[in-house]
Amino acid sequence: MPLAPAEKKMWETHPEKDPKKMSDDEINAKYEKRERRILTEMNREKLPSFADALKKPGYMEIRPFFQRRPRWNKKMQSRLIESFLINIPVPPIILYEKEYNSYEVMDGQQRITTIQDFYDNKLKLTDLELWPELEGCTYNQLPEKIKAGIDRRSISSIVLITESASDPEEALFLKQLAFERLNTGGVALSRQEVRNCLYSGDFNDLLVELAKNPIFARSWGIPIDDKEALEKNSLYKKMEEVELVLRFFALRNYHQFHGKLEEFLDKYMIKSLKFTKEDIVFLKDIFVRTISIVNQIYEDNLFNPKQFEPNNMNFQDQPYKAYYDAVMVGFSNHLDSEDVLIARKQKVIEATQKLFEEDKNKLLTGKGKTKADIQKRLGLFDDMLAQVINE
Repeated sequence: MPLAPAEKKMWETHPEKDPKKMSDDEINAKYEKRERRILTEMNREKLPSFADALKKPGYMEIRPFFQRRPRWNKKMQSRLIESFLINIPVPPIILYEKEYNSYEVMDGQQRITTIQDFYDNKLKLTDLELWPELEGCTYNQLPEKIKAGIDRRSISSIVLITESASDPEEALFLKQLAFERLNTGGVALSRQEVRNCLYSGDFNDLLVELAKNPIFARSWGIPIDDKEALEKNSLYKKMEEVELVLRFFALRNYHQFHGKLEEFLDKYMIKSLKFTKEDIVFLKDIFVRTISIVNQIYEDNLFNPKQFEPNNMNFQDQPYKAYYDAVMVGFSNHLDSEDVLIARKQKVIEATQKLFEEDKNKLLTGKGKTKADIQKRLGLFDDMLAQVINE
């Protein structure tokens, strides 16, 4: 299995005491050391001062793309400003202090962006319920008393200052847990949106880039060349297509998999923060080569098993995530035999069809979700390819 240099060492761990076997005295001692505890502080700031602070370099990393792709429309932004005007309580924003006086937004990106746009005169108020007289006004165009009234309002923030944990990875897990439990947006963030917010970096950027690969996007029905259709696409809206790319990289390390798949993906993202530029280049090459050879063999039905039994209704006419995992991980393990597999394309297709016929437990379409099921699923496909190569 081809692994990037950092991947070969990323799973090295030190043995830890089983928490289920700790005595009461050990548990009390752990609590007194403030392990797994988050420190917080509450702040409250007038809106004009808050808007000015946002302009300071390095003060706040809003990252709207990494939090949620769909943004509030002008109506929703205007209603927030109207709420400030009539003094309706607005939920606090949640910030993470990554360095002294430098923050990441954990929850409240839409509110922050609205305040920023409003004071930058980029927002024209619209669809107001109680103050329709202000329709079409930017901040500078508002009557003086209205401006003064809004300027008196404040935005509250809860700041997570630091975490106390036994190692950096545990601290990141604690940060993710806090994010998931504190997020108060109107639409719950998907697991991948959370990962993209918390673990941004070169590897995260690579996932987003590879999700736009034309072969990959076509296979999952993602219209990357049509912005309007793209924003309505169910996979794209929740960044599930990015998670599919992550699944490929993580499950190449399936011998290290334990627990739930989503937790394993979280762990891989945390460990990816240590990837070097060399690792990123290596991983990109693995993905591109793998999706290319899969495309050459299966053509228009890369991850859709319907092609193997067109006369019955066992499979829906759509790609399956479990089958995608098996195909991508399997072929990535045999890139050194790429020419052989392409030359024996018809044999690969016939062997794949036979695999489905023998798959009575529906492992290849995702019925089994345990560690053993996932490992067996990936192993079945890998063994099938090995047999074709060694014939």
